[in-house]
Amino acid sequence: MISDLIAQTGGLAWTVIAFVVALSIIVGVHEFGHYIVGRWSGIRAEVFSLGFGPRLLSRRDRRGTLWQIAAIPLGGYVRFLGDDNAASAGPGRAVDPALARQTLGGAPLWARFATVAAGPVFNFILAALVFAGVILWQGIATERVIVGDVAPAPPGIVNDLRAGDEVLAVGGQPVAGWPDLFRLTDSLPPAAQQDWRIRRDGAELTVRAPDPAPPRISGVAPRSAASTADLRPGDVILAVEGRPISRFTELRPAVEAAEGRGVTLRVWREGVGETDFVLVPREQDLPTADGFEKRWLIGVTGGEGYLRPATRTPGPFEALAMGARQTWDVVWGSLTGIWAMITGQIGRCNLSGAISIAEVAGDAASAGAGNFFWLVAVLSAGIGLLNLLPIPVLDGGHLMFYGWEAVAGRPPSARVMDFLTRGGMALVLVLMLFGLSNDIMCR
Repeated sequence: MISDLIAQTGGLAWTVIAFVVALSIIVGVHEFGHYIVGRWSGIRAEVFSLGFGPRLLSRRDRRGTLWQIAAIPLGGYVRFLGDDNAASAGPGRAVDPALARQTLGGAPLWARFATVAAGPVFNFILAALVFAGVILWQGIATERVIVGDVAPAPPGIVNDLRAGDEVLAVGGQPVAGWPDLFRLTDSLPPAAQQDWRIRRDGAELTVRAPDPAPPRISGVAPRSAASTADLRPGDVILAVEGRPISRFTELRPAVEAAEGRGVTLRVWREGVGETDFVLVPREQDLPTADGFEKRWLIGVTGGEGYLRPATRTPGPFEALAMGARQTWDVVWGSLTGIWAMITGQIGRCNLSGAISIAEVAGDAASAGAGNFFWLVAVLSAGIGLLNLLPIPVLDGGHLMFYGWEAVAGRPPSARVMDFLTRGGMALVLVLMLFGLSNDIMCR
């Protein structure tokens, strides 16, 4: 009992720390974008704060900006000269007319637009750079199918592959690259073992090895049935409801057939042996080519099987291009998800709040630095997009007002600005509460 309490307390502390670190990185970069572009545009920052509430540490630089760390680490802000509040909303404070150009409200339209837009833009840049950094660190699979490492297999599963082997064919089907290997599940019948034609030390030979897509878990989704049951990457599913399986694709029909009822999995884990796990699938909305579909899931993914690919280090420009594409994929996926929720294609539980994000951050940090920083990049891209939504008090709301000013030749009236700002604040608070309620109810 006491040991369980200590473990839970330690897990909660780790989750909170991971969440705070991830949020601090993302918010710090976002606010630095506002600060530095504002400075370049002639707008003076009075305060740069990481966190809210009472000041813990502070230092004033030679330009007069107070840099501080505050007690509540749930965000941050830049307060420019003349601002009433951290959101730079409202009419602002009176300043010396000689300093009006250094305020956000008194700066030219182009300077205001650039300063506000810089926050989300810096989030997108951070995401692309972090994605690229992780790709450079972990490498990418070689074009030819070369074995980098071989994972342990359950007793009775023969795996004669070795690091450095080049795969030429499996089950008589030629393999010219990794896509060919992954497509073999469409033409090869499931089997615990297959004949692999390989090139080893310059000679071609045939060896016995597992199916290229065995039921070995490569990833576990946070807040999923598998995560709750403590399934882990590397676990091998031997049977579902007592029926042996030899390929990962055989798992999905069994889970869907349960329709939310408990599913018993016989699992082998290295160093532990065979254990039974009972998981209750959860219905989720998944994107498809035509929109979204509901599917029962337990939250596990397959992939490499027992074969880990040899990798190469991409060039910096190749990695940056891949990072930029990954950032766009996150943005586009978020946009389609938002639209699907608005139009009712997917349910309310697809909107998560701070609790879910914190749990995901804790799980990612536990899985390793690569997973954690990958999540930081995903969240950074998502927060950049969120801030561009045309909601007053968000950056997108400010940009919307500036767009009106550019077209009409004057800003909206103070009365209209006040009304929309209050409405925007209320909407943001409602969305936050909605997300938190989903965190509690949608489990």
